[in-house]
Amino acid sequence: MWSICKKELHQFFSNLTGYIAIILFLLVNGFYLFVLNDSNLFDFGYASLDIFFELSPWVLIFLVPAITMRSFSEEFKSGTFEILQTSPLTKFQIVAGKYIAILAVLIFVILPTLIYVFTIKNLSSDGGIDGGGIAGSYIGLFLLASVFAAISLCGSSFTNNAVVAFLISAFACLLLYFGFNAMSKLPIFQAKMDYYIEMWGIDFHYKSVSRGLLDSRDVIYFGSLVALFLLITIKNLLKR
Repeated sequence: MWSICKKELHQFFSNLTGYIAIILFLLVNGFYLFVLNDSNLFDFGYASLDIFFELSPWVLIFLVPAITMRSFSEEFKSGTFEILQTSPLTKFQIVAGKYIAILAVLIFVILPTLIYVFTIKNLSSDGGIDGGGIAGSYIGLFLLASVFAAISLCGSSFTNNAVVAFLISAFACLLLYFGFNAMSKLPIFQAKMDYYIEMWGIDFHYKSVSRGLLDSRDVIYFGSLVALFLLITIKNLLKR
């Protein structure tokens, strides 16, 4: 499993792909937070990173599938998956190795954004920020990225075309993140089932964790989604 993880990390950072992903994530968020007038943190009047944690999921919806779209699709296309099958590794170990490597990449992507925290803290008048809320938001962001990684890895296991894998993964991430929230706002569900339908969406639980309160129900929800999509990925590999 760890050999697969090391191989994936080496492959990701041996070219410009990994560095471009990190730089792109920082540039998009930095431009949105410090340049655009409608979302500029300097115009808010208080030290908060709420805008960053509202924007990041939308960036990750497309960034994570872009990172993972070649995970299995490229293996299928190049024929290296057949070679991988001859190794003394189970399908679970192969999937787990690739998934852990993706999580490590996402940690490298998210960690540099801590510079935003230090920037806001130094720019605030009294040097105080809501540390608990920001810590909770970072936990929520990592859990969200973990789910997107599992969904995208699963999407890559359906096809040998990396572009198709990207489209499947991005659509699935978008649907699970925003779809249930949008559905709950339909007039037919108002004042009846809207709250319970919204609870099925990732957005509901991400916002819950981002408030700084780590509820076991939210952790179970994210963990269940990760387990579900990794299980589907393993099933797809067993069919080949």
